[in-house]
Amino acid sequence: MSDQQNKIRQPEFWLRGPVAGVPALLQPVAHALLQANAEIREALQGFPSSSLWEKPSGAAAVGFHLRHIPGVLDRLFTYAEGDMLSAEQMSYLSAEEKPDEQVSVTALLDALEAAVHQSIERLKKIDETQLTAIRTVGRKRVPSTTIGLLFHAAEHTMRHTGQALATVKISFAAS
Repeated sequence: MSDQQNKIRQPEFWLRGPVAGVPALLQPVAHALLQANAEIREALQGFPSSSLWEKPSGAAAVGFHLRHIPGVLDRLFTYAEGDMLSAEQMSYLSAEEKPDEQVSVTALLDALEAAVHQSIERLKKIDETQLTAIRTVGRKRVPSTTIGLLFHAAEHTMRHTGQALATVKISFAAS
């Protein structure tokens, strides 16, 4: 039996019980964000920083996904809180895809983890009575709701998690 098989695995986050302080209706959001962070951290063990910006078979770079998730969480939570994006948030958005050969896997993983924990802290402050309140997105002020934005944050994070994990596997297979 391999070390991997001997490793005792905890259940996925949605089976570990509620995240303290997060409103009941928003537990799935917290669970998805925590799961994404854990899966990405595990998948990137041993991943070389020199491969962060490679695009195997034209796939988006792992570095992009690791930058995009924190940015999108911040933006969607900002909209869910009823605010518009700041110039700093817009600047971050425009830089997400630009390769940065100086950044390390560790730095991006730490930024992702910080963004997940900050998002959970923001979830704790959401008033459950405002979940169906209209919130607008972008300059065009496209209507959504608080809960719609928060659930989109979770599903969008998981979408990019899946893409990052697939790209990591392709990259490891190619090396």
